[in-house]
Amino acid sequence: MSLPVLSSSPTSKVLTSAIRKSRLRLLPFLVLMYILAFVDRSNISFAKNAFQADTGVSNAAFAFGAGIFFIGYAVLEVPSNMMLYRFGARIWMSRIMVTWGLVAGTLAFVHTEIGFYLVRFLLGVAEAGFFPGIIYYLSTWFPARERGQAMGLFYFGLPLALILGGPISGLLLDFANPFGLRNWQFLFACEGLAASLAGVFAYFFLTDRPNQAKWLTDDERQALAAAIDTEDADRRRHGPETFWAAIRNPRVTAFCLVYFTIQMSVYGVVFYLPSRIAELMKGHHVGTEVGLISAIPWIAALVVTLLVTRRADRKKSHRQWAVAMLLMAAFGMSASALCQNVTFAVAAFSFAAAGFVSVQPLYWTLPTNYLSGVVAATGLALINSIGNVGGFVAPNLKTYVETATGNPQTGMFALASVSVIGAGLLYSLKPRISSETGH
Repeated sequence: MSLPVLSSSPTSKVLTSAIRKSRLRLLPFLVLMYILAFVDRSNISFAKNAFQADTGVSNAAFAFGAGIFFIGYAVLEVPSNMMLYRFGARIWMSRIMVTWGLVAGTLAFVHTEIGFYLVRFLLGVAEAGFFPGIIYYLSTWFPARERGQAMGLFYFGLPLALILGGPISGLLLDFANPFGLRNWQFLFACEGLAASLAGVFAYFFLTDRPNQAKWLTDDERQALAAAIDTEDADRRRHGPETFWAAIRNPRVTAFCLVYFTIQMSVYGVVFYLPSRIAELMKGHHVGTEVGLISAIPWIAALVVTLLVTRRADRKKSHRQWAVAMLLMAAFGMSASALCQNVTFAVAAFSFAAAGFVSVQPLYWTLPTNYLSGVVAATGLALINSIGNVGGFVAPNLKTYVETATGNPQTGMFALASVSVIGAGLLYSLKPRISSETGH
């Protein structure tokens, strides 16, 4: 179902105004939340060398600890989103941010492999429900015709986290034993505290539903709520009616498998990009300079995501663009394994990052246009939880393949192959109802 375009009608003008105000009000803070979440889950990649040198954690243990975050995350995704649906985003997102910030900060006190596993697992537990909760939240504020761009703007948090997080993490690592802490301890403490403070602010800033938004006029509240309700009613007629029906739904299963391959692409690169750049810049440790160079691929991702999501919204071609972007990610990952020069490696990583960042907002328009109500809240959590297991599999698969073959290039080739499989699955995911985009 698509909303009628009535560009000259008073109702359409009021709805357009409501969407514009909602975008300006909500998206900047949601992007900030995503930046803080991603920094706290991925800053271990910047602390890797210093952390391992001080604690003696092996490469295999590091890969397992980096990935076990996603197991804790996956286990509680669905229950967390059920709580969000019951209590509202304002309360539940605030709770998530405060607790994950506190847990992230405790990494500063880890000195053993078991402690590393435990805290990374608990970090996943604390953050569980954050991402699918935001995706569900956006679907309650933005009609389908605007959702691709809204999600694309939200996904700016991923490249921005690595554009800003890289240099900031590198700068924190360059501090000389501040407050008696090792540099990696200072990094974890500062970035964890920032998330908790933002969580407190979220409680006072977020609004659960359009009809509760005091910053919209009465007409804007009514127009936006009516548009969302109309689309939700259409999805209820075509999608699964209960969470248990969604679990058995082959379309939801396909959504899960596709997102699994996407997440393997993301974290196969994120956890190793800084150390790979440092390796090619012989004699350099992971600090400010490596952080700045590592930001370049994420700038490319930012530009491509903005352009592609706008184009896909206009042409209603989300699925086709998503396939193309996932294939581009596969090409970039393969090329990065072959490059022995920093310039070419950064270019290859730019293709990979632009591909796997831009594919995600395009992808999420598909399940959000198929699921509704509490089934959307729990179904999106199910998709995200299964998909995020890819974040656990990716670093361990990469390490296993490289160890088995004795070739450090083959790990990235294996992850690129997974992306190609994901693109094939995504291409086969034909639209079934009129409200789904990507015709």
